[in-house]
Amino acid sequence: MIIETHSYPRAALIGNPSDGYFGKTIAFVFSNFHAKVQLYHTPELEIVPERMDIDRFGTIEELASQVANNGYYGGIRLIKASIKVFYHYCRSNNIVLDKRNFTVRYSSNIPLRLGLAGSSAIITACFKALMAFYGVTIQKPVLANLILSVENNELGIPAGLQDRVAQVYETPIFMDFAKSLMEKQGYGNYTPLEVCDFPPLYIAFRRNLSEGTEVLHNNLRARYNIGEQAVLDAMTEWSQLTEQFMVALKSHNQTLMAQLINRNFDLRRSLVPIEPGNIEMVELARSTGASAKFTGSGGAIIGTYTDEAMFERLKRVLCAKGIEVIKPEIVCKHD
Repeated sequence: MIIETHSYPRAALIGNPSDGYFGKTIAFVFSNFHAKVQLYHTPELEIVPERMDIDRFGTIEELASQVANNGYYGGIRLIKASIKVFYHYCRSNNIVLDKRNFTVRYSSNIPLRLGLAGSSAIITACFKALMAFYGVTIQKPVLANLILSVENNELGIPAGLQDRVAQVYETPIFMDFAKSLMEKQGYGNYTPLEVCDFPPLYIAFRRNLSEGTEVLHNNLRARYNIGEQAVLDAMTEWSQLTEQFMVALKSHNQTLMAQLINRNFDLRRSLVPIEPGNIEMVELARSTGASAKFTGSGGAIIGTYTDEAMFERLKRVLCAKGIEVIKPEIVCKHD
């Protein structure tokens, strides 16, 4: 029997990047793209390479394009690290795994290195497959922590918890990562939200603006750790923006939501350098009346629009610059 699991890209709606700094965020996953893992019983354990893992190229230009879009390492390291972390979790929790081996293969059509959590989607899908294969249950908050540890601890990729929480819960979610909560229980408080409360949303991205999350977080982490006041103040404000957004959601105040989304990006722009192509994307979107901020580390933006006329105007303006625009199909799976 072939076990097949899926995970989806994440869009951070408000509060990012405070999730790695005891902040508050709102995020969701959407099914316009997905990562897929297939796992089945075989005599030996094997990981099947995918197109991201190729090491033979027709030209030097092809190599450069592959690295720009997918990074240097492909996806096999994500699968290997996931299997290792899963094994050690089971071992440390006295969960006995049977002696069966398996073959695992993965694929993903999530645009990579655009701040859509494509790497953690592969890891999440892998964990789901391993849990199904071995009949292991892991509580959702703990599972999100394990998925983060694959990137942070095993692979040295700086990231926050919100991507993994959204991908594990598979519903729009408010996340409070207050330090007192993290120290007391090891994870934050996670509150599912209703899709019907959300304003009309779009996501837009430029595939040639790929940039790893480490570019942002290495800079911020160092400045946060030395206590730079501007960074500390920004983390506090991003948390406050999320709290204000929750109030606006409940009152269906779309004007305020748009203002908060714009402020989220403007605060980021005042704090760290942003590539001109990313700034252009935000400014083009705002020129149509839409709000705009990054979905994650850069390369993709998210925002609100008021009606179909604005959405069509948004598509026309952004597509003219080679920017793809979609309406996210928000995943909402309540337990």
